[in-house]
Amino acid sequence: MAFGLLTVFVIETHACTRVVYQGPNETIITARSMDWKDEIPANLWIFPRGMERNGEVGTSSVRWTSQYGSVITSSWDIASSDGMNEKGLAGNVLWLTESVYPPFEKDQDQPGLAISLWLQYALDNFATVEEAVAAFRKEEFVVVSANIPGTDRYTTLHLSLSDKTGDNAIFEYIDGKLVIHHGRDYTTMTNSPIFSDQLAINTYWRDIPGTIMLPGTNRAADRFVRASYYINAIPRTDDIRVAVPSVFSVIRNCSVPFGISSPTEPNISSTRWRTVSDHKNLVYYFENVLNPNVVWVDFSNIDFSENASVKKLSLSKHENYAGESSMNFKEAKAFQFAGLD
Repeated sequence: MAFGLLTVFVIETHACTRVVYQGPNETIITARSMDWKDEIPANLWIFPRGMERNGEVGTSSVRWTSQYGSVITSSWDIASSDGMNEKGLAGNVLWLTESVYPPFEKDQDQPGLAISLWLQYALDNFATVEEAVAAFRKEEFVVVSANIPGTDRYTTLHLSLSDKTGDNAIFEYIDGKLVIHHGRDYTTMTNSPIFSDQLAINTYWRDIPGTIMLPGTNRAADRFVRASYYINAIPRTDDIRVAVPSVFSVIRNCSVPFGISSPTEPNISSTRWRTVSDHKNLVYYFENVLNPNVVWVDFSNIDFSENASVKKLSLSKHENYAGESSMNFKEAKAFQFAGLD
């Protein structure tokens, strides 16, 4: 699969929000929205343990065998955009214009990983955020992006991870260097600016009570402030029938209304779908704005064993499912991750 196709996909994926709820009795829930100016075909996939993978960037691609099974949301069936593994590690990729990746030459000595696999690599290999941070800090490979054909525009993403302990990490490539923000406090993330600047903007708004005023535009910085405020304003409860809808309400509040986009402000695009990951109970929720139903997958109903089949729940053609849908997944050949030609 040509890497340019992935690049076309992510170049339009400008406006997303991610937020983590930390409730009592180890109730941890992560939500995200996926915003894009055009429709994104999204499907749910079950990947078992024991899958042989490579970084899809040539002979120096990093290679591994998945240690953990996962449920992921694909985009265009060329990349993992969101998901959670069987140990309760959840991940999300969001657009970050400021990203600059290290130089990479195909088929040379430097190990590489296509950006389409960045999230999947984490879900396949790590049970906790701490494990992922320790491994990524070693920088044993580089994440590889590429130009859109005929332009000098790069695919630019940053990655968030959260786990069942409430730990969080944000991974960004700034000026060719990997920057990691690691800690329980990093519960909110949007697009531009870089994460350290997002934190600075939020510090300003903390001095203005949210009950009096919150920024209301669809800009990334304003969505960051609203998500940060509301995730701490909703009830703290371990009643999952209250906690999950509460978190859904926050991510919906930070979504961009359907049909809205701005050609002059690429960080404003319609929300296409949303996910919620219940780390404690290992349930993964998916909501497409063109379908009034929420579908979810209870991991207790999934066979992640090494000999299990890859399975797919097709949603890209607006198939209509509702509620717990693990029984509706069908055996399928795993999609080809986008990489370098």
